[in-house]
Amino acid sequence: MRKIKWGILSTANIAQTQVIPAIQRSAIAEVEAIASSNGKAEAAAAELNIPRAYETYEELLQDPNIDAVYIPLPNSLHRKWVLEAARYGKHVLCEKPAALTAEEIIEMDRYCKEQNVLFMEAFMYQFHPQHERVKEIIASGEIGEVKLMRSSFSFYMEDRETNIRMDRSLGGGSIYDVGCYCIHAMRTILEAEPANIHVHGKLDSNTGVNVSAVVYLEFDQGIQGVFDCSFEASFRNEYEVVGTKGRVLVPNAFRPDVSNGVGSIRVESDRQQRTEQVEGDIYLAEVDHFSEAILENKPLIYPAEKTIANMRVIDACYSSFEKNEEVTV
Repeated sequence: MRKIKWGILSTANIAQTQVIPAIQRSAIAEVEAIASSNGKAEAAAAELNIPRAYETYEELLQDPNIDAVYIPLPNSLHRKWVLEAARYGKHVLCEKPAALTAEEIIEMDRYCKEQNVLFMEAFMYQFHPQHERVKEIIASGEIGEVKLMRSSFSFYMEDRETNIRMDRSLGGGSIYDVGCYCIHAMRTILEAEPANIHVHGKLDSNTGVNVSAVVYLEFDQGIQGVFDCSFEASFRNEYEVVGTKGRVLVPNAFRPDVSNGVGSIRVESDRQQRTEQVEGDIYLAEVDHFSEAILENKPLIYPAEKTIANMRVIDACYSSFEKNEEVTV
């Protein structure tokens, strides 16, 4: 069986600890090379048993053996290297957020299609089966008519002085980094787009980076949404869907990998409670889905059109934050 040969642009922690091991677990993919701009590629290749290392991203992209690349670079560099990868005919899996504005993603999508390469934003959490199970529970009517969805994603950042998430020029900020998951989850679970958004947030006094936010969203059919994201609160990664008869709570929504891939779904209705457990390997599922799409010419479950829609909501969040008023998406 032919395997998709992957190149990794960067020795970022998420690449070394999550995505590269996932590719190595795959039966249809393998890591062919890694590149770094800081001289760390050779050491990473040796430690992770990767055949080749390059000291520039351009060298890796020129390698004719590589089919696809994974890009975990700082947010502000995504557009540049997605376009470069597509220019060399490489399929692209790019970390979230795929760019800094919807306009950038529209450009990236257009060029990737012109070059006949696949492009997907790496929202790995969506590949866990717990979310499809949540949608089944909602569709069954068990919690009644949905009226509210809440979500939280936060962690306490101890290395604030050196963390790239605190660099505004690199696309830092809590909405870009973790709030994007909450937005994605609401749009995906509700299968709806918000019409209006109002953001209340806090800026770091030294860097001007958004370090926390509470966001209110209005969806069609009278559904309301609220999410909070932060670099200043304890670790939480959850969402809750509230209906007229009950609610569904997913306490490990975005990082089930920290619980060995086990997700929990708590359902409360008619004064009864139960918990369902669902297992999944989110990074492997993401890699396999993208690799299969290349090998078998299958459509992506998360095409660029959905990435653009998610980015438009993020754009609206930052607009509301800057204007300190409600905005229309």
